[in-house]
Amino acid sequence: MNRLAGTTSPYLLQHADNPVDWWPWEAGAFEEARRRNVPVFLSVGYSACHWCHVMAHESFEDDGTAAYLNEHFVSVKVDREERPDVDAVYMEAVQAATGQGGWPMSVFMTPDGKPFYFGTYFPPEPRHGMPSFPQVLEGVHHAWTSRRDEVDEVAGKIVRDLAGRTLAHGGQGVPGEAELAQALLALTREYDPAHGGFGGAPKFPPSMVLEFLLRHCARTGAEGALQMAADTCEAMARGGIYDQLGGGFARYSVDREWVTPHFEKMLYDNALLCRVYAHLWRLTGSALARRVALETADFMVRELRTPEGGFASALDADSALPDGSGKHAEGAYYVWTPGGLREVLGEEDAEFAMRYFGVTEEGTFEHGSSVLQLPQDAGAADAGRVASVRGRLLAARDERPRPGRDDKVVAAWNGLAVAALAEVGGYFDRPDLVERATEAADLLVRIHMDDGARLTRTSKDGRAGANAGVLEDYADVAEGFLALASVSGEGAWLEFAGFLLDIVLERFTGSEGQLYDTAHDAERLIRRPQDPTDNAAPAGWTAAAGALLSYAAHTGSQAHRTEAERALGVVKALGPRAPRFTGWGLAVAEALLDGPREVAVVGTPGDAGMRKLHRAALLGTAPGAVVAAGGPDSGEFPLLADRPLVAGKPAAYVCRHFVCAAPVTEVDALREELAPRG
Repeated sequence: MNRLAGTTSPYLLQHADNPVDWWPWEAGAFEEARRRNVPVFLSVGYSACHWCHVMAHESFEDDGTAAYLNEHFVSVKVDREERPDVDAVYMEAVQAATGQGGWPMSVFMTPDGKPFYFGTYFPPEPRHGMPSFPQVLEGVHHAWTSRRDEVDEVAGKIVRDLAGRTLAHGGQGVPGEAELAQALLALTREYDPAHGGFGGAPKFPPSMVLEFLLRHCARTGAEGALQMAADTCEAMARGGIYDQLGGGFARYSVDREWVTPHFEKMLYDNALLCRVYAHLWRLTGSALARRVALETADFMVRELRTPEGGFASALDADSALPDGSGKHAEGAYYVWTPGGLREVLGEEDAEFAMRYFGVTEEGTFEHGSSVLQLPQDAGAADAGRVASVRGRLLAARDERPRPGRDDKVVAAWNGLAVAALAEVGGYFDRPDLVERATEAADLLVRIHMDDGARLTRTSKDGRAGANAGVLEDYADVAEGFLALASVSGEGAWLEFAGFLLDIVLERFTGSEGQLYDTAHDAERLIRRPQDPTDNAAPAGWTAAAGALLSYAAHTGSQAHRTEAERALGVVKALGPRAPRFTGWGLAVAEALLDGPREVAVVGTPGDAGMRKLHRAALLGTAPGAVVAAGGPDSGEFPLLADRPLVAGKPAAYVCRHFVCAAPVTEVDALREELAPRG
């Protein structure tokens, strides 16, 4: 029976024609397992996951394996991007039991959802010490039918252990100078001075840590923090993890040098990194950072924008080989051989391209192919040649079979994209990018928000999915709306952010300031997910703290500021010990220590003098500063109330807690007001 055909998840739709009798995550699947007295097999993955595709081809498309699954199990397929709550709860169990995790995640559980056996990818035959998937299925079936009491005991113990991991409160107090200094010291110890980034392979872009380092430098003037951030950004931008032709970042590097990426491209990575590079440019004026910020923004619009105005989740790592064989390979769309360069460019320009992009005869990837890098910049005299070579290679690459695209729109990640595109558009005088941000924000309101401002997690083709938004959706969408409000001067986005944050306070917050990833009235799983640590994107917990703090700065709401401070208590506890996993929380703490500052720019909309002051306010580096721009007493923003023009001229007021310094009418004076205080 094809139960996946009516879903909105591209990942589930990829499995709709499998011989496995898949169920989506729904009550009926567990009722069926109880009726048949069989265990549930839960398989969790996502559309751009390479090994998910591998296991699907090897096992889920195999008639014999499917027949065994159908006879002895109820099989449930989950898209982790649609149900991050389900993924989080069972991934925590997998990691606790095995010490590692990943996707595809394979979990065997009782009909009441209690897990008892775990794994990730299983091969079709025994390999590298791993049992085959058929062996695993036979072993689980045997345990279920012959050692049921033991299975139930294991499942019960796992659930009890998970319940004991709940954070009872947000912590005591907010992180201050001491905790931020300790976090910076810990990062220094884990920093890779040779290649940038933190730790060894595989190496993920440390987006949120970079934001903390930039804000710390902006507040205190600490050169060491800036050096780590700038060197890491340069290493990534010159490495294979960055698409040197089309812009945009791959998900991670398999090596510590950033040479060979895992080629899937995720919306959240690119939104976060686009913003980081824009902030690096804002702080330093780096031409490289400016180029990467703009190219990444253009990549998102060109490659990920959907017809409805939102942004798709991801591009696959795999694509069909250009030889017409129908076979797929990871990175096939992106890599080049010397012969391929010669075919497109001719001998002379190919030799130039090999030097410029670091392509070798031996190759830096598989089968003699190379991932394009940028070992060094070309001289000014070669700028035209570089542009010509890049253009011709990009045009030739566009003729190759393209990677698959996961077209579902995830609310949280679109919120991050709105923030990035709005800011980059405002910084670099790109109104088209602000317009794309506005269109995505409109989609989130039209399709993802109901009349009570409750969010739906995903949509596809303009149709809302069935799954409720989680904390990161409310927090990141509010973050995007707040950034768009500051750039556009449209106060409606501030109002929408307020609706979302009120729901955070009402439905996601505990009595001691702790936050939960699901609402109080959400579907009950074996435990209520709750994670304050950053992973590939900001934790919902710390993202909410940041949005609450910004909203309080815009409106003067003490209630929102108090809850932001209570949420940051967990950062005080975790930040000094695990700064790589609390980067966004530390960045929010930097904003709190700086105020954050509130900037009101008053004048006649469209006036040249006001536009200059507004842009200068946006380019101020004070951590987490909020900007309100509009006519005096226009009612669009609380910050504009009682802020008159000065001698008939546009003026900027820099405030903390709604207490303002004397207004300034010149750009240089505003820059001085927003300069570092440390």
